[in-house]
Amino acid sequence: MTTTKKPINLNMDVKLSQQDIKRYNWYIWKFFIGCFVFVVMMIGLTALGIFGTLPSLRDLENPKSDQASQVISSDKQILGKYYITNRSSVPFSKISPNVINALVATEDNHFYDHSGIDFKRSFTILLYLMIGKKQGASTITQQLSRNQFSDEERAHNPLKRIIQKLQELIIAVRIEKHYTKQEIVTMYLNTVDFGSNSAGIASAAQTYFNTTPDQLTPDQAAVLVAMLKGPTIYSPIRHPKNSLSRRNFVLSRMADEGFISDGQARESQEKPLGINYHPIDHNEGLAPYFRAVLKSEIKKLLVARGIFKPDGVTPYDLDRDGLKIYTTVNSSMQQYAEDAQRTYMRDLQNQFNMQWKGVKLSEKINNYNLLMEQGMIRSDRYNELKAQGKSDEEIKQNFYTPDTLNLFTWHGDIDTVMKPIDSVLYCKMLLRNSLMSMDPSTGYIKAWVGGINFEHFKYDQVFKGARQVGSTAKPFTYAVAVEGGYSPCMKVDNVPVTIAGYAGKNGKDWTPASSPLETLPGAIDLRTALAHSQNYVTAYIMNEVKPEPVMELIKKMGITTPVPPVPSICLGVFDATVYDMTGAYSVFANQGVWTQPIFLLRIEDKNGNVLYDNVPNKKQAINEQTAYVMTDMLKSVVDMQGATGNRLRWKYNFTNPIGGKTGTTQDNSDGWFIGVVPHLVTGIWTGCENRVFHFRSTRVGEGSNSALPIFALYMKKVYADPSLGIKKDVDFTPPKNPLTITLDCNAYSQQVKGTNDVDKKLSF
Repeated sequence: MTTTKKPINLNMDVKLSQQDIKRYNWYIWKFFIGCFVFVVMMIGLTALGIFGTLPSLRDLENPKSDQASQVISSDKQILGKYYITNRSSVPFSKISPNVINALVATEDNHFYDHSGIDFKRSFTILLYLMIGKKQGASTITQQLSRNQFSDEERAHNPLKRIIQKLQELIIAVRIEKHYTKQEIVTMYLNTVDFGSNSAGIASAAQTYFNTTPDQLTPDQAAVLVAMLKGPTIYSPIRHPKNSLSRRNFVLSRMADEGFISDGQARESQEKPLGINYHPIDHNEGLAPYFRAVLKSEIKKLLVARGIFKPDGVTPYDLDRDGLKIYTTVNSSMQQYAEDAQRTYMRDLQNQFNMQWKGVKLSEKINNYNLLMEQGMIRSDRYNELKAQGKSDEEIKQNFYTPDTLNLFTWHGDIDTVMKPIDSVLYCKMLLRNSLMSMDPSTGYIKAWVGGINFEHFKYDQVFKGARQVGSTAKPFTYAVAVEGGYSPCMKVDNVPVTIAGYAGKNGKDWTPASSPLETLPGAIDLRTALAHSQNYVTAYIMNEVKPEPVMELIKKMGITTPVPPVPSICLGVFDATVYDMTGAYSVFANQGVWTQPIFLLRIEDKNGNVLYDNVPNKKQAINEQTAYVMTDMLKSVVDMQGATGNRLRWKYNFTNPIGGKTGTTQDNSDGWFIGVVPHLVTGIWTGCENRVFHFRSTRVGEGSNSALPIFALYMKKVYADPSLGIKKDVDFTPPKNPLTITLDCNAYSQQVKGTNDVDKKLSF
């Protein structure tokens, strides 16, 4: 018997009783009430700190964040920063409204209407998080609470993320109670990350557009705000297409919210990104050698002066405490100095290389093997291999095995395959150079170039590296003579001079040498002797005035390195730094007053409180008349035909008053030029790391070729910039009282002749 089943009517209505409806409604209400109670409990437990400590009222009032300390030039430019995190804070008034509007339109269009929580979105976010989906749209205040007051990374676990979100909500409400909307948006923009080692809107504006936050245009502001969704994926450097698309979206949102018109949005969207990328790096930017020395000196100064934070115990941290460091360096003059070095050293290195082309260095360089071994041991590579536990034999094998190395060249860094030991030699054969330029009256250092490339060679040759000064020491001896009444017009036979009993402990006689090709014949006046850097006449003057007064004057003029009281100091056998020598020459241009060269003006904390104010030391080193006579003699070094500095006239076409002195040490190991104009003194040194690596001819290695041209290129740009106030048509200031020393050698000759006639008549 077959049973037939009736088909089920799926469309048949199922009627629920009133009791079932009440039961199901109760289930729904219980679910929502349970969720509500759960949320309230979670909020309560979170507020009580059960899931983690929340910031206190004091924490909210004193938010902590690492801030970069800024090094500020005399013309108010940021030379660089010291930082762990590259962050600098700016007030609301210094942020363009375009940035504020772009941020609000994109991140939180109800920002001005809520009290930290946008309830329309918050519960939606929680529901999404419960099912494991990511949903954004936190308010600006919530994002600030996460950025500024939370030490934890964003959790991936949904439950833990809910707890974090609740913490952010509570902190956001508390922030809104203690800060105005302007303060909140300012704090947010000063803390958010923009990638490229730029934290905060000030660093971002500088890094991506080389401008300040108050100057950002709508399209620039949109580029930066676009990055908040993802600093890497929307980076205009790494992903320009993504950045452009997101920027245009931000501009559309600004138009939707009425911050800009539709026409302005379309016009801005048609523009390219317009990036002017200036990443901040300790090795890059202006004056890296100066900034490194400055940091070291400030650390010492803060300790020596007992300058601590308000608690009187905690020391300041230059990398975290947002100090403002005001310096004397002028950014334009610094740029001109670095440009001058870069331009000429490229050419000079070629001249140097040509002199050694085809020469077997191991046969010509004294102690070649020892120097190479020392260079290897002092290298970073050697220290890294030692740290890895390599034996001396393994390290030596490594240095003699070809590898890919990054090398500095004047045409840019290159990667090349060579033996590391050959790279040691390559660096030994690189010429180094340093320059310092200062105002002689104030002592303010205007430019500081401590080396040829800070990334590769970090040793500073202005402040730290002392080298033999050569003939730049001669003016010290002449200054003692002039102070004692000698006239620059007095004539002396230019013949060998022997000074007895000074050379070392054995008291042997000292007779300086002089190149026959460079020795002027006959009797010459002191002015000519200095202008042509004549050794014999200088030795004669030294024998007249004696070494002790010369040594004492050198010390009075600020030379801090050892200077022995021996005759040979007149030819510059002692070592000194560019810093000290430039400061010493400033005495001649400053009416005989030595003014300590300074580079630090003052230090302020992040709130603008002055922590340190610098005042240079001053002292009278020589009298005003002597100083004026010496500047006149130094001018002859440049003016006199054939003199060592004369190429400033015939090659570089300077016509204004300039004094100076060249210096060349034995074997052409060091080349110097110190140039003096009424309001600027500039010292320059050139040489290799080790003195045994040197020029092979004086024609190329002398200071007039290895150092003077950099001065010329530098001063050309300085004079061409009227904003610096260093004018050509200014001469050195004469002394207040009439000169008692005759500078006119024709008049001096008549005076001497008249005196001799009287002597004869009186039988003297």
